[in-house]
Amino acid sequence: MLTNAKIKEIHKLNEKSKARREAGLFVIEGPKMFMEAPLEWVKEVYVTQDFLDHIDKETCLSNPSDKGLSISEMIGWMDHEIITTEQMARISDTQTPQGILCILSTPSYTMKDILRRGVRSNGDGRRLVMVLEDIQDPGNLGTIFRTAEGAGASGIILSEGCVDIYNPKTVRATMGSIYRMPYIYTDDLSARIAELKADGIKVYAAHLKGKKYHNEISYADTAFLIGNEGNGLKEETADLADEYVRIPMEGELESLNASVAASVLMYEHYRKPEI
Repeated sequence: MLTNAKIKEIHKLNEKSKARREAGLFVIEGPKMFMEAPLEWVKEVYVTQDFLDHIDKETCLSNPSDKGLSISEMIGWMDHEIITTEQMARISDTQTPQGILCILSTPSYTMKDILRRGVRSNGDGRRLVMVLEDIQDPGNLGTIFRTAEGAGASGIILSEGCVDIYNPKTVRATMGSIYRMPYIYTDDLSARIAELKADGIKVYAAHLKGKKYHNEISYADTAFLIGNEGNGLKEETADLADEYVRIPMEGELESLNASVAASVLMYEHYRKPEI
């Protein structure tokens, strides 16, 4: 039953990274995020009757999920609670709730999960790791996760100063990649970078002082360091790189958006095999 206490609990999960961390839970909304969620992560499901009455007719009869079931079939198979539209509005993080909200458990990854992961469908065995320092914008972080999946990245390492990956805005921006992209947060970025190097991964810092453009390098196993939106990489972090690399820019720009820069670098690695 959706009690006032439960509503407050869901509010905390939406608003407070500490609450998410302590509970080991986060919130997702919408049919796409529900259908792509690993079943073992799903703890609670809340839906409105209006959602159940219309969702299959509108979106799912011609597009069943990879689990082989429509949304209503999935919901019927799982424990769920039907709530009113007013209740859904109270627990939703969005102004226009989509009619389904779920509580999921947070996964746990290690450096080994990132270092040993091979995901390229074209048989290219080169690894790509993104190392993010103090990324603050939820949309930027979510976009980097989404692009990392598309570019075949092995995983993402985040400094503790980065925004919470389970911030609802970040979750939405990943468009489901949050379920499939291994990541770790670390309070010792230098130690994690040392682990990358010890495992044969060359580390490049996206930096204005780079002497080579990003498309002038032949990439093998690679990690890219991406810094804070306003300040870039800290000097001590950039100094840990094997090499600086920069992206050419016209006009009077000082830098690109962090997620844009990350995307350019990831796809250059994907596009250009080692020579």
